[in-house]
Amino acid sequence: MKKSYLLLILLIMSMLVIAVACDDNKTDGNNDSNSESNQTEGNEEESDEPVVVKVFKSHLGKGTIPESDDPHVQKVMEATGIEYQLITTPPGSDPAEYINLIMAEQDLPDILRPIGGVEQTLISQGGALALDELLPKYAPHVWEQIPEEAWKIVRTASDDGKIYYVPKVFMIPERSPLLRKDWLDNIGMDMPETTEEYKEMLVAFRDEDPNGNGVQDELPTSGREFGRWMDHLFAMFGVAMWEGYPEWDIYNGDINYAGTTENMKASIEFIRELYQEGLLDNETFLNKGDVWAAKIDNGLVGSWYHLPANLNDNLIIMREHSPDVEISGMSLPKADGFDGYITQKSMGEPEWMIPKTAEENAINALKLLDFYYDPANSEFIQYGIEDVQHEVVNGEKQLIPATDETPIALGMLNFTTQETMDLRIENSFEDEDQQMIKDIFKTATKDSRRIAGDGMPISVYEGYPDIQSHKLFQEYMTNIVIGEWELERFDEFVERWKEAGGDEITKRAQEWYAQTE
Repeated sequence: MKKSYLLLILLIMSMLVIAVACDDNKTDGNNDSNSESNQTEGNEEESDEPVVVKVFKSHLGKGTIPESDDPHVQKVMEATGIEYQLITTPPGSDPAEYINLIMAEQDLPDILRPIGGVEQTLISQGGALALDELLPKYAPHVWEQIPEEAWKIVRTASDDGKIYYVPKVFMIPERSPLLRKDWLDNIGMDMPETTEEYKEMLVAFRDEDPNGNGVQDELPTSGREFGRWMDHLFAMFGVAMWEGYPEWDIYNGDINYAGTTENMKASIEFIRELYQEGLLDNETFLNKGDVWAAKIDNGLVGSWYHLPANLNDNLIIMREHSPDVEISGMSLPKADGFDGYITQKSMGEPEWMIPKTAEENAINALKLLDFYYDPANSEFIQYGIEDVQHEVVNGEKQLIPATDETPIALGMLNFTTQETMDLRIENSFEDEDQQMIKDIFKTATKDSRRIAGDGMPISVYEGYPDIQSHKLFQEYMTNIVIGEWELERFDEFVERWKEAGGDEITKRAQEWYAQTE
């Protein structure tokens, strides 16, 4: 009896030891798995739940945010094991304000496309993840495709010389002066070669009904509020300008802020004349982006500045009003005494970064990014899913125009060469428009050059937010152009800019430039 009782106790104790050992092994295994999936090799343990990477992008264009069962989301997940969740700015919100809000709430995504200088805020506050060791291992295609020159520029954005973001690389001009060539033909004039001839062309656009609708409602040229997106009018005078913000280039033998140069003063004088004579849209400084775009799409603007690669949607709308619309790239008219050029920024601008708060999911975010930079996936990245993003016509894939109701397919590749742009044009435009767009790029390429400040980090503005915002420049430029202030007050602006910290910022910019040479 006692023997049987003793055996029973021993049996129970053995089972308890085994159970505890199993629990220990299970706990250790889960910890190892979490560490492995989140910090090293990324989800090697089988699981019914997909790995999720939250991606923030603003300015997505037409469409809706895709759900997890979206075919594009599913296709990427099949290839990578990662489900992307696309996050964007809520309707009506300012992108820069929104991203600062989620930063304050510590609700950042796993990978984001920075905007409004948020990259420098994260870097300076220790909120950005260094990518030097992670990129070669987990995003080798990103690491290899981006030129070493670009990585060198990125390293100058931080005090410790580390890589905190993946840069955009755009080896050809993105932007171009654009012209309604059909208007030019209708008024019987040639492409203007000087600023005087350009002004004569604008006068004809104003007075001779070039769109042929019987109403003198044409706007010879136009821009947006704060003087943005009218860079062609500054470019003629050799002003480094990027979407209406003065940039940094070589003036008087060293890198300097274009906003305070004699080139800028001369361009403002010219723009003031255009405004006074009704040749520049008198609502320019009131035009919101959508209003300005609508004026162009509705065939009211003859000369403007924008992105040639995005003209397809414009052409579709324009042809509802003007079936014979033809757009040309405008060679920069020569301004006497100045060497004009189109500002080109090819590398160094921040494109993708990973917040420090997302460090545990960083490897998965990089693997997702690498999928888009892998040349083996280029066809899928270009065309997406059949009958969703493209259709096959006569054996060839053709992209389906986006609508407000179609889900947006995530794109993460921003590495553009002449070859990749030609391919994009061929896949995005109708056959009869392709050469027209390629010719625009040829003209822009001839007139463009990289500025010395290409890739300069906004850290040079640290401590001087008013100068960083360009508000002082915009105030003086706007009031002088519309005639509220005399041109002579430009000199007052230069002095105020220097006193507000301009001299210190210039010193920092010149020190930065010395690192890149």
